[in-house]
Amino acid sequence: MYKLTIIMMITLFVGLSAHAAKAEGSIVYELRTYTTNEGKLENLQSRFRDHTLRLFEKHGIKNIGYWMPTDKGNTLTYLLQHNSREAAKLLWKSFIADPAWQEVYENSIADGPLVSNIDSTFMVATDYSPMK
Repeated sequence: MYKLTIIMMITLFVGLSAHAAKAEGSIVYELRTYTTNEGKLENLQSRFRDHTLRLFEKHGIKNIGYWMPTDKGNTLTYLLQHNSREAAKLLWKSFIADPAWQEVYENSIADGPLVSNIDSTFMVATDYSPMK
């Protein structure tokens, strides 16, 4: 029984490692959820509408979609696409270092921070997902 459990664990680990290695070079989606400070959602939406989407594209970050939850008045959720996790890391670094973004960001928070929390989740599409 003990040997069988160890063999099963090793098999599972090897399978997960192979999946992770495959996913490393795969298209990844990044789901981001921003919770805004009180009264700042419209300011955040304006920043995205007027600047951020364009700057994302400039840096190779692909915009997939943006949503407002129907039951949370201070939340913006959006989905991005990257060629890999490593590419995402490099693109975010490039985006944050862009003087145009830094100016937009500083101007947008002149009256206080817009966002109180950012949650980011990286995902890969399943083999049965219409979005691959």
